[in-house]
Amino acid sequence: MIKTSFTLAGITFQNRVFVASGTYGYGDDCIGLADVDALGGIITKSLSMKPRDGNPPTRIVETASGMLNSIGLANIGVHKFVADKLPLLSTLSTKIIANIAASTIEEYCHVLEVLEPEKQVAGFEINVSCPNVKEGGLSFGTNCSLTAEITRRLRKLTKKPLIIKLTPNVTHVSEFARAVEAEGADAVSVMNTLIGMAVDLRTQKPALSTVTGGLSGPAVKPIALAKVYETARAIRIPVFGIGGIVTARDALEFLVVGAAAVQVGTANFVDPSAGMAIAKGIEEYCKEHGVEDVSTLIGSLQVKSDLSVLQSWL
Repeated sequence: MIKTSFTLAGITFQNRVFVASGTYGYGDDCIGLADVDALGGIITKSLSMKPRDGNPPTRIVETASGMLNSIGLANIGVHKFVADKLPLLSTLSTKIIANIAASTIEEYCHVLEVLEPEKQVAGFEINVSCPNVKEGGLSFGTNCSLTAEITRRLRKLTKKPLIIKLTPNVTHVSEFARAVEAEGADAVSVMNTLIGMAVDLRTQKPALSTVTGGLSGPAVKPIALAKVYETARAIRIPVFGIGGIVTARDALEFLVVGAAAVQVGTANFVDPSAGMAIAKGIEEYCKEHGVEDVSTLIGSLQVKSDLSVLQSWL
């Protein structure tokens, strides 16, 4: 038997493959389409205190080897999620991680407080790539001190796994990872989408209603691998690797560079069972190569110790 499970802050997950927030609805949408119980965990669509309509269309655009999105954190609100979604999610054996989005630090805290008593919610992933309305709309996640403060405030409210999802749209993501580790985060997710845009030449207008959006998919994988490698070398807490994972080989590359687990995102729009196939593929790789515990693959990348350029990242 291959050991695929791992434990984070007292919660055991059956394997290291999760579906990323915003790519699998609230977790209930794909029941019947795929064996969701074969996943390590489902990370929900971002939840805010009140329902949000999100941005006007067009808000999803296909690009070369990727996808741009500008959904605008559309969601039903945390109270309706608890009332309408959690009862069905409680019938699943896979763990549910609630993703939280907010426009103020106080809202982050309020949403977590609503979810904290719910036994079906195994932990929290915090989306800090949200616009901070008190600071003119700039993202929380591009301000290291604010990201640390969010972590500090939320850590006091829960003992469940607290995962901070970091933006790549900064100079050194490792600085932010160190900051949230110091404030008690149990793990970080690396990375959120990159800022990008597309143009409709027929109209000579932006393809997205918001002009720019978040780029995801296979096109970003090399960047994501580098960001995960940088982060894993800088902190001791686990890193969830995200970015362009479509196959088991992709996921294994993230584990080798230092990710403790992975999240499958854009691939879910093509095939809602992509994560299950990836989890199975990791097991098959381990069998073929005599690996008894997936954890032995984590950070196993062979590099020269004198690469000063890489050291300079940290």
